[in-house]
Amino acid sequence: MSLFQSNAWQKTWWEIWGSTPGFKLVMLGGRGRSGLYLDQYRWRSVVPIRCLQLVGTNYRRISTPRTEYNDLTSFHDGLDAKGELSGLSWSEAVFRDLIDSTPHVNRLRQLCRERGWLFRTVHQDTAYHIATDITFDDYLSSLGPNTRLRLFNRRKVLDGCGHITLENFWPNKVEHFFHRLNELHRSRWGVPCFGSSSLDFHLRFLSRIVDEGGRPELSVLCCDNEDVSLLYNVVYEGRVYNIQAGYIEGFHRKLALGTLHLGYCIETACSATDVDSFDLLAGEGKNENYKRRLANREVPMVSVMVVRGRLLKLLYRLKH
Repeated sequence: MSLFQSNAWQKTWWEIWGSTPGFKLVMLGGRGRSGLYLDQYRWRSVVPIRCLQLVGTNYRRISTPRTEYNDLTSFHDGLDAKGELSGLSWSEAVFRDLIDSTPHVNRLRQLCRERGWLFRTVHQDTAYHIATDITFDDYLSSLGPNTRLRLFNRRKVLDGCGHITLENFWPNKVEHFFHRLNELHRSRWGVPCFGSSSLDFHLRFLSRIVDEGGRPELSVLCCDNEDVSLLYNVVYEGRVYNIQAGYIEGFHRKLALGTLHLGYCIETACSATDVDSFDLLAGEGKNENYKRRLANREVPMVSVMVVRGRLLKLLYRLKH
């Protein structure tokens, strides 16, 4: 079961964004399942859409924290012989960030062929993680020399910059952690990492995931008491999820500060008896795909659309 199908993630997401006009809950998520909801709106203010989606995701209308490793169990369990779901009629369905080629995804493709529904792939991505059931030394030896240099070998250079400490800001410095993460993100990208709704989401989520056995690790790398790098990690069901990161760019010309900080956290994960994976999740870095260089496992992800309404099928076929 992934972090994103926990009760804490699913319930909190719906609590924050479920009141969006046009949203209607179909099935609750949590306990290892992705919830479902109906999003009703007009595409380009003209074409009526009744879009079935997974709780934690939205296509076109709103932007929220990314929910990955989604599951189609609720969709397949809820379908009746006519393709209805809990008595609802829907014109399209968009399922984002599914693990590709799983039995449920393959069954969905087959279902579309059987019922004449249009099946479209709207996005493809790759999630990256590090199997930590090996020693940290063995992991380092599996890396290329340049990657090993950035991740580990330049710790002596960092030590020469000042007094270096690592601290977990959970639970006593949570607000400071997110304030600093927003500062670093704004400095690098021009916008804060979390808006008010997203910040509210993460604060509520973290307080709830503890009740499900989760362990927040708001890791802060300090140099002479200055917060120079932050990693937002959560340990859950034997996996460390690296949700967000921020660091001072140009801190030292020989240091990849964010990668070096990851090295400390990966080393801790390799030595932890209750952790077997460090998950970097999907996406790439600003200048390079650093996740691919660090990972020893990859998971293909796919976002798909199922179109059932006759008018919509015609419009999509004409468009593409």
